[in-house]
Amino acid sequence: MGVGSCLPPRRVANEELAERLGREPEWIFQRSGIRFRHVVEPGTTSGDLAVAAGREALSRSAVGDVAAVVVATTSPDRPCPGTAPNVASRLGMTGVTALDVQAVCAGFVYGLAVAQGLIAAGTADSALVIGTDTLSLSVAPDDPTSMLFGDGAGAVVLRSGRREEPGALGTCVLGSDGGGRDLITVRGGGSEERSKAGGAPADPYMRLEGREVFRRAVDHMTAASRSALDAARWMPGEVDRIVAHQANARILTMLAQQLGVTTDCALSNIEQVGNTSAASIPILLDHAGRAGDLKPGHRALLTAFGGGLTWGATTLVWPHLENSR
Repeated sequence: MGVGSCLPPRRVANEELAERLGREPEWIFQRSGIRFRHVVEPGTTSGDLAVAAGREALSRSAVGDVAAVVVATTSPDRPCPGTAPNVASRLGMTGVTALDVQAVCAGFVYGLAVAQGLIAAGTADSALVIGTDTLSLSVAPDDPTSMLFGDGAGAVVLRSGRREEPGALGTCVLGSDGGGRDLITVRGGGSEERSKAGGAPADPYMRLEGREVFRRAVDHMTAASRSALDAARWMPGEVDRIVAHQANARILTMLAQQLGVTTDCALSNIEQVGNTSAASIPILLDHAGRAGDLKPGHRALLTAFGGGLTWGATTLVWPHLENSR
């Protein structure tokens, strides 16, 4: 029923990172497809970005206050409590269902599935699903993977409806493999670290194994996408737009090739905003809708892959929204 997004005002170009990382700006672009990313200033949190994106999505919908708020994030404001209750309260909603979802970069698709279940079960008749992350605060400054991450939030408003309506979510196909948890991980700060007596503190920064993550991201997003398309009874060639997690431009190209669709239908804003983790899909939905790249009636496939390992996909026919051209 509505979409919104928020990017922090500070924009960081590859040139700003190049000397620190010992790389050329064009090398960063060639490896990632990224030229710019937005990062928070001191004092700005994932919750702050979530409130701004959520408020925008609500203002553009006809729903008003919602019955549930689901926040997908791997960089919560605090380890305890969850970020969602505070976001809901700041949006003027007290007493509503509010919970966090932690599936890293696949968090938004997982969040959609949670909200879909709440609505289908009758627990809520509407929901605000927000993806928000500030991973610039979670990566080591000298780690080359820091070039990938930007901060931001994106949100969608859902309501109960009929399967045949434009905007109705299809089957949410979800999967995980905990055996790959070390491929994308922050080892410090949890009970695993605290349960060990003595020894040096665990690494507090996010680490990822780029090559293996690349391979598994393509494989799992392709498989999940095919399952979601089968559930919708769509052939790959019938998809008008692929809205995938913006992890790496080369992953997006490989995904399109594996699905047998043209790369033209794969939407992307990674060059301008980088990898915003759980926020990437809803930010892209908002940007593409405003730009007219996602039009009412387009058959859209959403898919993501993240730490956990986790992955997911779903489908919908893009509806007419007030903020779309």
